[in-house]
Amino acid sequence: MQGNSLTQVIIAALNEEEGIGPTIAELIDILGSPHVLIVDGRSTDQTVEWAKKMGAETVLQDGLGKGDAIAKAVAKIDQTVDYVVLTDADYTYPAQYIPEMIRILEKTPDVGMVCGNRFNGYQEKTFQSSIFYLGNRFIAFIHNILNGVALNDPLTGLRVVRAGILRKWKVKSKGFDVEVELNHHVEREGFGIVEVPISYRERLGQKKLGIKNGAEILKRIMLETTY
Repeated sequence: MQGNSLTQVIIAALNEEEGIGPTIAELIDILGSPHVLIVDGRSTDQTVEWAKKMGAETVLQDGLGKGDAIAKAVAKIDQTVDYVVLTDADYTYPAQYIPEMIRILEKTPDVGMVCGNRFNGYQEKTFQSSIFYLGNRFIAFIHNILNGVALNDPLTGLRVVRAGILRKWKVKSKGFDVEVELNHHVEREGFGIVEVPISYRERLGQKKLGIKNGAEILKRIMLETTY
């Protein structure tokens, strides 16, 4: 796919010096010359240096947490773009699926967001027996009951969203519950959500999501159902 000025990439990062370079390099290889915006959470390693070396725009987030970083990024979405790619900085999400995700939005005007579903595409037994997998399946079950939108992977970090939807989003979440909030926001804007099966790689660098984040996500699910 050639460079597309109508697409912007947003990545929240904190101490991701191992994964940020390969992540940006793959995005450039697949998308051509995308506008990559890195929102850094005050990394103490070489994350920012690597991002700048790869040609990405970098900004410092105001507070703490992934949700806070996404809020900063949403405020800086280029007014000329039609689609925004959200992905992680740890090289877990292959960029090869993004062009097809964009095509779905181009062909289907009532779809507002396309998400990468890790649980259809990644079938290794070690992954499916992990606490990570089981925790995600439990959260997906609760999310779907209360949200009413049947998503197999509501917490996925790979998404392509219509920029107009994101520009209307007043982000409330501060942490990893931001994906749940975004699911609800897209629904409230009157758009559908489509999932596509993707593969999922082992992360480069140290994992940050923990048990306390699971409680934070469940709390957000409950809060969003009351709006």
